[in-house]
Amino acid sequence: MKREQDFTEYVHARQDRLFRTAYLLCGDRERAKDLAQSTLARLFRHWKNAQRADNIDAYARSVMVRIYMHEQRRARHERELHERLDPPAAPEHTDVRLTLLEALDLLPPKARAVVVLRYWEDMSVETTAKLLGCSEGNVKSQSSRALARLRDMLPAHLLAGTEPSAADI
Repeated sequence: MKREQDFTEYVHARQDRLFRTAYLLCGDRERAKDLAQSTLARLFRHWKNAQRADNIDAYARSVMVRIYMHEQRRARHERELHERLDPPAAPEHTDVRLTLLEALDLLPPKARAVVVLRYWEDMSVETTAKLLGCSEGNVKSQSSRALARLRDMLPAHLLAGTEPSAADI
């Protein structure tokens, strides 16, 4: 009974943050809800271990990232079976947030996870590496490549923080 009460208190306190992180990873509201729900279900099953962890939030994020990466691998495998020949369309000149989310959606799953954890969740290289189960050097190189790719995909006026010129439109 105490276990369920502790878990319920944790969920009420952290569910918005977990959903936000899930949304940034997925880029889709419904998938984010599913990811957050799957994370909470797994967290509940392993609540004793989570409570023993130094940081329950880090434990929950680790669970979420592992579930996300597993789902992405499975989805990529399915996509490869039915791959389209057309390249993805370039993001439109819309609201900065939407444009950035579209660009994030074009990154591979691990690169997207690195960008979200490092720059939205403001995690250190070391923490990100632990969550993703890779080396710090891998996080640094993934970050560098992902940011370079985002710079290539995003319109110049978004990177400079200025209004688009006639040539950009």
